[in-house]
Amino acid sequence: MTTALIFLAVFAAASVEMVEAVTLLMAVGATRGWREAWIGAVAAVVLLGTAVTVGGLSLIHLVPLDLLRVGVGIVALYIGTKWLKKAILRSAGRKAKHDEDVIYAATVASLRRSRRRGLVFAFNGVLMEGVEVVVIVASTGLAQHRLGIAAVAALSAMGVVTVVAAILARQLSTVPENAIKMLVGILVTAFGIFWLGEGLGLNWPASDASLIGVVGVVAATAFAVVRLLKREEVLVER
Repeated sequence: MTTALIFLAVFAAASVEMVEAVTLLMAVGATRGWREAWIGAVAAVVLLGTAVTVGGLSLIHLVPLDLLRVGVGIVALYIGTKWLKKAILRSAGRKAKHDEDVIYAATVASLRRSRRRGLVFAFNGVLMEGVEVVVIVASTGLAQHRLGIAAVAALSAMGVVTVVAAILARQLSTVPENAIKMLVGILVTAFGIFWLGEGLGLNWPASDASLIGVVGVVAATAFAVVRLLKREEVLVER
């Protein structure tokens, strides 16, 4: 079950970031040419993959598991709650949702004004979108020694989003991005709580199965906060 949740969390996170990266690559391809877009993107992916492989394997062999889980738990809590906060605010109407069509138009305009080469834009864009995925891959994979599963999930998401974008030949503006971010926020936050507890010596009542309960509590809390924020907004409008 833990393996399945790790795969789901990483796949969902990577999918969201890939949707945003595809929007940027579409803009670069349309204005500067597809060759530069793909060279920049591939270079960024290779760099990120190398960082995961070298850094992840080094940490597994050098850092004691309990200490690793404490560190990973803290990182996962930080990333998870950040994604969760944004998703909650957007679900409650307190923050504007991502609009890939608007982002595409703004990126095209920026590229036309800039003198930088398209591959630099593509490299920087994919690198920035990918860094958080790398952190999620590393943290979720390291805590349970399932780095391979996490990496496969990220690569699968990358492949799926790339194929869909290639078939449609446009940015993916209809993807339910905020719902996916809510899912990622819930799962990664739950992982952070669970692994931090394990690293600090807490014996969860049902071992790994307790993670399901933690996910349920985090999800219930998140949706309760959304409802509360929506209710407060209605009261203010009245």
